[in-house]
Amino acid sequence: MQPTQPGLSQRLARVNPTKAFLGALALILLGLFLPGIIGGLVLLLLAAAMIALTRMTWSVQAPQTRLVRLVLLAVLIGIAVFKIL
Repeated sequence: MQPTQPGLSQRLARVNPTKAFLGALALILLGLFLPGIIGGLVLLLLAAAMIALTRMTWSVQAPQTRLVRLVLLAVLIGIAVFKIL
């Protein structure tokens, strides 16, 4: 990577929060309405992206925020596994 290119965390910081929320909501709804394994895989891919973001921001999050993120991830993964099975 060239020094003039911003890092991933800097690019993510510039993302419009409303667009990010609507994009995640669209993926969740897509995963919930798609049948069986396909919907479950969409939800698992979303969970993997959320895990990556959580790992990047873990050190700067408050303990309450960490707990909420972990609970939401557990629920999302649980729903994905339920859809796959």
